[in-house]
Amino acid sequence: MDLWKKTFWKEVEGKHSLIVSVPLSCQLVILFCHISRGLKEQVLLKMHSKKQGPVKYYVGIDVGSASVRAALVDEFGTVVAHADQPIQIWEPQPDHYEQSSADIWAACCLVTKKVVCGVDASQIRGLGFDATCSLVVVDKQFQPLAVNCEGQNYRNVIMWMDHRAVSQVERINATQHRVLNYVGGVMSVEMQPPKLLWIKENLQESCWEKAGYFFDLPDFLSWKATGVTARSLCTVVCKWTYTPDGGWDDSFWKMIGLEDLVKDKYEKIGNHVLSPGESVGNGLMPEAAKDLGLPEGIAVAASLIDAHAGGLGVIGADVKGHNLPCENQPITSRVAMICGTSSCHMGVSETPIFVPGVWGPYFSAMVPGLWLNEGGQSATGKLIDHVVRGHVAFPELQSKAAASACSIYTYLNSHLDLIKKSLPVGFLTVDLHVWPDFHGNRSPLTDLTLKGMVVGLTLSRGLDELALIYLATIQAIALGTRHILEAMKAAGHDINTLFLCGGLSKNPLFVQMHADITGKPVVLSKEVESVLVGAAILGACASRDFASIQEAMAKMGRIGRVVQPNHEHKRFYDKKYKVFLKLVEHQREYRSIMNSS
Repeated sequence: MDLWKKTFWKEVEGKHSLIVSVPLSCQLVILFCHISRGLKEQVLLKMHSKKQGPVKYYVGIDVGSASVRAALVDEFGTVVAHADQPIQIWEPQPDHYEQSSADIWAACCLVTKKVVCGVDASQIRGLGFDATCSLVVVDKQFQPLAVNCEGQNYRNVIMWMDHRAVSQVERINATQHRVLNYVGGVMSVEMQPPKLLWIKENLQESCWEKAGYFFDLPDFLSWKATGVTARSLCTVVCKWTYTPDGGWDDSFWKMIGLEDLVKDKYEKIGNHVLSPGESVGNGLMPEAAKDLGLPEGIAVAASLIDAHAGGLGVIGADVKGHNLPCENQPITSRVAMICGTSSCHMGVSETPIFVPGVWGPYFSAMVPGLWLNEGGQSATGKLIDHVVRGHVAFPELQSKAAASACSIYTYLNSHLDLIKKSLPVGFLTVDLHVWPDFHGNRSPLTDLTLKGMVVGLTLSRGLDELALIYLATIQAIALGTRHILEAMKAAGHDINTLFLCGGLSKNPLFVQMHADITGKPVVLSKEVESVLVGAAILGACASRDFASIQEAMAKMGRIGRVVQPNHEHKRFYDKKYKVFLKLVEHQREYRSIMNSS
């Protein structure tokens, strides 16, 4: 049993130190994690009774859009140490987003060394990666190749949110090829085939002809760790059109003009596919072990896309005793929402369900043996940040939040409580409405051309107005979730509970609005870093300490707070939803008018 005594922070010469009082009967392990870029040193403690045997640990590494994070997670699903490191994003022109695989790997090494500092190496059993579904390009010697016209080789990653391949994806969708049935009927510009076609058409000599391998970023990381070029079933099924029963479809690649990939038997994009959590090669190779500060030869798991790792970390948790509608129901009654820069909505089914505008069904892409449907919103956290930071009152917000020693979003939530008076806070937007597709619609409309909309602006420029547009934006994102869930329900899903994780799940207003607007309870993970827990679950499975991913999910995924919807607010949000649907209807009408002769 873990024992904790009173702890407190003390400022010493401008640095934070942790002063700890513990009983002598406990073994104390202190993990010092110096968090980069001016953040304070984070000291995490884990104390175990001498009567217990050695605890087994797993390392999860998560590569997000703007940072790399690592966690040391024990066999019970507790995050005992974590650290993060920013990574660079280049935007050489609008809708072009690029990164560096070298920069990403260096960040992986830095954060991993921090979280395992002071831990007995023999207790670290496995390593799992997850990452954004970005495209990594290397030559035949695995050296980075430029994905840009400037010839900057270190910028060899086309990010998931890059929308340069609009023309290419339109032509791919015009083929109406049968593989499109497994991506909601319409391929997204964020998937890999249109990006590959863009490279061939725009960088033929400098990149396409020199390329040796095209990796999804999660697969690049497992290669970097093991030297094995195997791909994860998750990445190739969800982003590349691979099917578990039929593999690659030659006719699709030939039809879209990428027959080159067929000729070399798909060596460049993967002809060896492993299930997520399956052990890759002979484990961690010596060079990578030295870089990461981990024991050589420990199990390395076939990886997951970041959203899928978040789903793995929360969707299988035991909910007994919480009076939830999904208790004693199959896992198919749940949807996992991973909410960060963008949001993904992961629902599983025992048989394939085809949902127009929602990706999938993908077999065994997240939970082995189950079909996955994946809805999504391309900009959520990024949209909230864009709206708040672009407002004229943002400098005032920044200074007041700093003076109150809290985040800008905590301050905005408190400010909304001040101005709501006797009303429920959500009712403040009765005449302010937002359509949130500032970066196009991924689900369920799959319309890249849609734009954001705001109805109800005034000449006011103060903090009250900033708080209101912030609230309306959060509500719009939640209304978009309702739109996705209704499309899934119409196709045959029966979902009654939301499981949230990711950065936005830490915002109580975001969580409550999702409960109220969808009318469903929201379950938050006990560990807020559910994506990292999901990555660690992969490492645990690869180590064979658990018999299956399902067993690891049940034992390592644990729920924390449950947020119930305010059913008395249902009529208000039903009306907001009607307005929400009218907004996109009107936008399309406006476009039709302007395009008419």
